[in-house]
Amino acid sequence: MNEKELEVLIKSFAVGGTAKSVRPYGDGHINDTYLVETDDKKYILQRINDSIFCDVDTLMSNIVKVLAHAKKNIAAEGGAPDRETMTLIPTTDGKPYLRADGGCWRVYLYIDNTVSLNLARSDEDFYESGAAFGKFARMLDGFDVDEIRDVIPDFHNTVSRYRNFIAAAEADKAGRKANCEDEIAFVTSHDYLAPKIVDMLGSGKIPKRVTHNDTKLNNVLFDEKTRRPICIIDLDTVMPGLAANDFGDSIRFGAATAAEDEIDLGKMTLSLDLYAAYVRGFLGACGGKLTEDEIRTLPMGAKLMTFECGVRFLTDYLEGDTYFRIHREKHNLDRCRTQFKLVSDMEKKWKDMERIISEEAAI
Repeated sequence: MNEKELEVLIKSFAVGGTAKSVRPYGDGHINDTYLVETDDKKYILQRINDSIFCDVDTLMSNIVKVLAHAKKNIAAEGGAPDRETMTLIPTTDGKPYLRADGGCWRVYLYIDNTVSLNLARSDEDFYESGAAFGKFARMLDGFDVDEIRDVIPDFHNTVSRYRNFIAAAEADKAGRKANCEDEIAFVTSHDYLAPKIVDMLGSGKIPKRVTHNDTKLNNVLFDEKTRRPICIIDLDTVMPGLAANDFGDSIRFGAATAAEDEIDLGKMTLSLDLYAAYVRGFLGACGGKLTEDEIRTLPMGAKLMTFECGVRFLTDYLEGDTYFRIHREKHNLDRCRTQFKLVSDMEKKWKDMERIISEEAAI
């Protein structure tokens, strides 16, 4: 759609004023995002990618319920609900999103004077991102997780991911199995990891919670002057899940010393300094809402999410690169190798990872 068509579209939402400009915004790869400026306020207009998120009704219902609960708790703590969490602007007839021109559209209030970071520029940045996601967990403590549903079934079910890998390796439909025998052997030798946390959930030892499921640093908005965290964004994958999953994915992405697709594996390690900074921020902001058993699963969450991500990359490579976007030959194979190298480094540093958690949580 062109700018004029988007300006007409925005009139279907309960925004203040008349749109003066609509322009592409951000660098997201999933949804189409635009910044709308009216003579009153600024808004974020998004076209939801319904080829990835097929059940938009469930997705938006989850977001509405989670935002309402978070805003209530932020207000109870004396915070600013419309700045410290996203604010969904309904359509003029009160619906959370609009179906128009073959697409699904929604609008959020724009949060001024904030920045997002793709990489932590210091331990302090990573500490603050941990504090942001810890606060997210605290604000949603007490939410009845049965009120929301899975947007992507089995998203962090490592047992299911392992089964998919085994099927892909046996089928070898892209004829690539011979290229990755070492990587396949790594996965099968670590098969014991897959049920570690799933079994704890099944036995009732740890609870399901509302989880974000995409806890990268760039999903935190920071105050542009103070660099303090303001708001968690990108709630499309909010689903029932485990605290260890959200914690673990942050560590996998943010405490690694190399890029996810780095070819030189010698560069890939776990930074214990960054890990410790995140632990301090996360547990400090959780406010004691996690159980002792949940806290003890956090190091395993880091290891398991890294292993699971590597398994997903390897599965996609074996299937012919059908899910993750690639930019070079063997890109997914390179990605899985970095994740497995990171798992191996975590195993070397395992006692330190557990010690840092125990000392910070005093357990």
